[in-house]
Amino acid sequence: MPPLTPPEIRSICMDMNMHDMQANADRAVDLLKALGNRSRLMILCQLIQGERSVGDLAQRIGVRETAVSQQLALLRKDGLVRARRDGQTIYYALASEEAGRVIQTLYELYCATPAEIACG
Repeated sequence: MPPLTPPEIRSICMDMNMHDMQANADRAVDLLKALGNRSRLMILCQLIQGERSVGDLAQRIGVRETAVSQQLALLRKDGLVRARRDGQTIYYALASEEAGRVIQTLYELYCATPAEIACG
């Protein structure tokens, strides 16, 4: 069998990349769906700063604890947050590096002051 030509190699690589791209696109769509809800976005923005309890999150984002719990359940199912129990209190933290990076980018675009951006 003759060796592959450069165009054949590029074609194989592009097919592999397309397969990987499709799998990654599915993951990106799932992340963007999670971020597409205001409460979930606000929860993730709080969790990028560190772990928080349901009550703390509810107070910080101005919604009922039951609503926060429902949104956290969805985020947990999607693998974006993890939970840790301490007595009767459950603390949630960001579990997805990808989500953290997207949240950081959104913060820089929509929330950061020019001085914060300059300081990096």
